[in-house]
Amino acid sequence: MLHRLRRLGLSTRGYEAGAGVGGTWYWNRYPGARCDSESVYYSYSFSAELQQEWEWSERYASQPEILRYLEHVADRFDLRRDFRFSTRVVAARFDQAGSCWSVRTDTGEQVRARFLVSAVGCLSLPNVSALPGVGNFRGPVLHTGRWPHEPVDVAGRRVGVLGTGSSGVQAIPLLAEQAGHLTVFQRTPNYSVPARNAPADPVTGAAVKADYDAIRERCRRSLGGFPFDVDPRSALSVSPTEREDLYRGLWDTGGMRFVFGGFADVLTDRAANDVAADFVRARIGEAVRDPATAEALTPRDHPFGTRRPALDTGYYETYNRDDVTLVDLRRTPVVEVTERGLRTTEAEYPLDVLVLATGFDAMTGSMLAMDVVGRDGVALRQKWIDGPRTLLGLMSAGFPNLFTITGPLSPSVFSNMPTCIEQHVDWIAGCLDHMLRNGHVLIEPTVEAEDGWVEHAARVAARTLLGAVDSWWTGADVPGKPRVGYPYVAGVGAYRTACDAVTASGYDGFVLTPSAPVRRRPEGAPA
Repeated sequence: MLHRLRRLGLSTRGYEAGAGVGGTWYWNRYPGARCDSESVYYSYSFSAELQQEWEWSERYASQPEILRYLEHVADRFDLRRDFRFSTRVVAARFDQAGSCWSVRTDTGEQVRARFLVSAVGCLSLPNVSALPGVGNFRGPVLHTGRWPHEPVDVAGRRVGVLGTGSSGVQAIPLLAEQAGHLTVFQRTPNYSVPARNAPADPVTGAAVKADYDAIRERCRRSLGGFPFDVDPRSALSVSPTEREDLYRGLWDTGGMRFVFGGFADVLTDRAANDVAADFVRARIGEAVRDPATAEALTPRDHPFGTRRPALDTGYYETYNRDDVTLVDLRRTPVVEVTERGLRTTEAEYPLDVLVLATGFDAMTGSMLAMDVVGRDGVALRQKWIDGPRTLLGLMSAGFPNLFTITGPLSPSVFSNMPTCIEQHVDWIAGCLDHMLRNGHVLIEPTVEAEDGWVEHAARVAARTLLGAVDSWWTGADVPGKPRVGYPYVAGVGAYRTACDAVTASGYDGFVLTPSAPVRRRPEGAPA
């Protein structure tokens, strides 16, 4: 976004709570932290030179490698000089008289800006709200999303992990190898698919680079932001043998292809979904030797794909170790964290280290934590009290010139994030260019258009199996959070078409307020 704003000639300043660039990959340093999108697709496309020069070492890059990549991007385009690091925005107020935003940071700095772009991330505010007594524990309490930068030595120690979402599924196998004993506290069994990670193949990498333009376009028009499509057939329209063969092939290939490359009705028809779910359940039974443990790990209360599936390397097999214990919190719920460990209704488990893989206040938490106040003194927290209200996930009525990259009611976390991030950056940059060229000082959605998008997103979700399931996609993991759909689930391609139509119409659904043209600053000139 900063790169594009510079090219528009705008004077820009970025604020970042971390001490460096990287976002998710700066904060999430837990053992096993790794992307679950293939590296060649989980990358930027805005620079052809960047695409060609960077070489990935693995099919799924690890956290250190992704962070090196993002640091390389920041340095290659000289982006750090316009950032204030180790600085958190704590408040933003819209000044109606001045038609601008007043932004305050935790360092006491206060600046005014015509445009405010939020890139705070969908999964960045840790969720620890549902764990009573967590402050009582005498040992280290480590959240996967705030992992220490220095190495954490758990050798010979009793380690507990709470949570078996994506972060827990990645961390558990490595912690099991390191710890004296690992106890996993599982609240909800999760579907996990093997990643099939491997060193990058130079031949495949060269073929991708030679065809990157076509690959990126397929990503932009796909369901999940990847260059492969769902099988257009219904799972119920083919023979059991054909279904088994397709799923076996996807399983052996690994990765998100199993999630986004199956039959077209897997998320809309429960009977079709049962086919995929039963296939994964059978694989769990094959991987885990103890039948009782395998059953505890097997999801049976929600359809496949309606809670975010994880990608793993040896996750289920980890439970075959003698030094790993699984505690089923549905059978024996947590009572509290004590000084010495974690107590359930059945027993107290002594621990030396407690790892919280409890996820985040997703989609809205980090945005609302900034205390944003818009037109007429209305706080964003108050406006979103019953759930987020946006137009295209990009803007919210009553908050002029405030843009949200991968905001709620956009595909964002339901897809490959870089594909969505770049699309939002392009849309915002195009919008600002339109405003600058036509002398507009403000833009914001109409209430009617926003209401229409919120209702449309809800209708789309209602046609799927997603809305009826408790998950962080529906806000169910944070006490008191509105129980609504947070991502837009019609797919990356359908969403892009909707955004392109708005741009082509001259921003139908938005109010543009005219003023004198903004004087552009040549790139590189003093602010």
